Amino acid sequence: MREINFDGLVGPSHNYAGLSLGNIASAKNAGGVSAPRAAALQGLAKMRRMLALGLPQGVFLPHARPDIGWLRALGFAGDDTAVCRSAWAQEPALLRNAMSASAMWTANAATVSPAPDTRDGRCHLSVANLSTMLHRSIEHDQTLRQLRLAFANPRYFAVHPALPVGLGDEGAANFMRIGRSHADRSLEMFVYGERSSGPFPARQHRAASAAVGRRHGLAEGDIALVRQSDGAIAAGAFHNDVVAVANENVLFTHEHAFADRDTVYRDLLARVPGAVIIEAPAGRVSLDAAIRSYLFNSQLVTLAAGGMALILPLEAHETPEVWAWLEEVRAADNPIAQLEVVDVRESMRNGGGPACLRLRVAVDAEAEAAIDPRFLLDERRCDLIEAMVARHWPERIAPDDLGEADLWHQCQTARAALLSALGFQAGEL
Repeated sequence: MREINFDGLVGPSHNYAGLSLGNIASAKNAGGVSAPRAAALQGLAKMRRMLALGLPQGVFLPHARPDIGWLRALGFAGDDTAVCRSAWAQEPALLRNAMSASAMWTANAATVSPAPDTRDGRCHLSVANLSTMLHRSIEHDQTLRQLRLAFANPRYFAVHPALPVGLGDEGAANFMRIGRSHADRSLEMFVYGERSSGPFPARQHRAASAAVGRRHGLAEGDIALVRQSDGAIAAGAFHNDVVAVANENVLFTHEHAFADRDTVYRDLLARVPGAVIIEAPAGRVSLDAAIRSYLFNSQLVTLAAGGMALILPLEAHETPEVWAWLEEVRAADNPIAQLEVVDVRESMRNGGGPACLRLRVAVDAEAEAAIDPRFLLDERRCDLIEAMVARHWPERIAPDDLGEADLWHQCQTARAALLSALGFQAGEL
């Protein structure tokens, strides 16, 4: 088996509306001028780097923005332009939500349980409802369509719709899988938060995590429900992947990631023989520095030649206490042998690092061959996407531009051109 990272391509409506309560970077940059074209090219460059490392790479496509159907459901009427104009005039906050490009962070698209872990031997994917934040709660219908198209073969895949909205589910951003290898039956760790703790909402509910485990057919002994620390959430770790990430037998984490750190570590070591815990002590890397640099929102991947690499945001390299500790990790006796720095500043300014931009799907060769090839990348398809982005994506979006008809039409035209170039038929997505 090998793992495919499916990155979300940053959409043409990428903007800084500051819609995400508890996301420090999103709030800090609210009202700024975004650069959608640069953002998409930065994300694409990261995908190319993964290919250059010998790793398979997939892509998910931007959602339709503005979300006209959602605005119509809220009572705005007329043609597409009239709907948006009415929304901007009467409830501009609703149009800002309808223009959000946050579906680019596909770590929140779904939770994935690979075939070795499930009762029926298929890879199960549960679309996240993202119900805590309004702008994200509108995503799951379009996400479900993409996943059911990409993973359509029922012999290898089962794609489940979102849970009821009363159960907050944020997908793989609050999920880690730890075992001997991708091919081995592994422990699936679901990380949740206490809903009423601290100034920010805990987005992942314990009951939602448990429900995903049941619907995926996981054995009780292969599930761990772990509580995220209140301090991490209050500091801006709105998802667990801001303070911890795992790959195969390695847990890479901050000392203050979990509410009961000692119990989590003891249970992990007992249930996964050979597990390796690499912890950043708070005395070396403060929680603030870890969250500000998105140190743990790095991708931890297994290289084709062996060993692991961390795919880190540029901000981690530019934070002295973080980089000094990382160099010690690389030099120490552990599986992390390589540090790869990528520039995804546009995504970072809106609150998402390298790990936010990808959904991990581990499959064997037969299942990989059953994936719709239009969602898989090689250099030629990267070139094609780059050309579409350069031709159609806006160079900049200022806050007041969200009320302009020219921008609405440009976003619609850009997405339609991309889908057509990639071989999707009208209405498929």
